[in-house]
Parts: sequence; structure tokens; C-alpha cells
Amino acid sequence: ESVAIPYAERAVWETYWLIDPLDGTKEFIKRNGEFTVNIALIHQGQPVLGVVDAPALGVTYFAAEGSGAFRRDGDAEPEPIRVRDRAAQPLRVVGSRSHGSAEVEIYLGRLGEQERLPVGSSLKFCLVAEGKADIYPRIGLTSEWDTAAAQCVVEQAGGAVVDLDGRPLRYNAKESILNPYFLVYGDKSQDWTRHAAGIPG
Repeated sequence: ESVAIPYAERAVWETYWLIDPLDGTKEFIKRNGEFTVNIALIHQGQPVLGVVDAPALGVTYFAAEGSGAFRRDGDAEPEPIRVRDRAAQPLRVVGSRSHGSAEVEIYLGRLGEQERLPVGSSLKFCLVAEGKADIYPRIGLTSEWDTAAAQCVVEQAGGAVVDLDGRPLRYNAKESILNPYFLVYGDKSQDWTRHAAGIPG
């Protein structure tokens, strides 16, 4: 987690580690346990390995390209996880405890009946990855280290993490380390991006 490395130097990195030692600072301060340590291996702009560890909860999510996604509780054996590939009715929408926006409310208002699940940090991605939520819209600022590890978990669980035009998030592809606004979902049979029409991305 560093913004000090210029893109001219980073641009030649084909493979590198991207680590966020504390995702969910507000949750950490509140002591609600919903903070994570995120570790991702990026290869050619894509997260190919991801670990999201919630130490206070004793839960770890991890995935590697081509090997599926898993959840481990404490010392128990890891269990494979999978997105819910058909969205529920009402929709189960996961969102931030600390970062709301008018744009998110516009998007959610277009989805119809829904149940909202407030969660901190990268655990929002993980709820989608394990089929406990259908979608997580993030229409607000995030950095690449906030999303890479959890993106790998979601994708290897069968879901998607895309910008508002439907393109998967990419890493180390530009000077800025800020992500575009994005959607995380499990049900690929639906066009979730159409609900974002007119929302600046």
C-alpha cells in the first residue's frame, strides 16, 4: 500500500504482490471485527491469487486462478464457496457501513425489492462470493489494494467484478491507483450495468 512509486517504474511490473495491511480502518476503530488484511498476486494486470483475512472474526477467504475459492473458519478445514448464480427475490444487496452516496441510492432504487446487508471492508465482496449476497455496487473512491484480493475470490467463486461499462477491473494499467466505480455480483445472466445508466463512472 504505497502511492509513492511512479507509474514509469511500476509499468514494467508483470507480476507483483499487492497488499493492504488494514482494510476497513473505521471498522477497526469501532472494534466491530469487520476489518481485513488483503493480499493479492497480480499477473499481467489481473489478480491471480487472493487472500482476505478477517483476524478478529477468525475467518479467511482465499482463491487462486483455476483452483476455486474457499472459506476457512479458525482451524477448520477450508470449505469451497460459490456465488449464488441466480439472484434472489428480494435481492440481497451488500453495502458499506461507512461509505454511502447519492449515486449508490440511485442505482439501488432501480433494482426493485431488496434486503440490505451493511458490512465493512472487503468482507462485502466475500458475502457475494459465498452466495450470501447478490450484488455490491461501489460508486465511490477505492484504491487498487482495496479490491484486488477480494476480486480474485469473487471471480474464482464464479462471480464478477466490473466497472460500470462491464469491464473487469484491471491493475497497474495507469498512473492513478484509484479504481473506477464498480459492481460485484454473482448472477451473470443479468446485465447489472444497465441500472448504472447515467451515473458518472
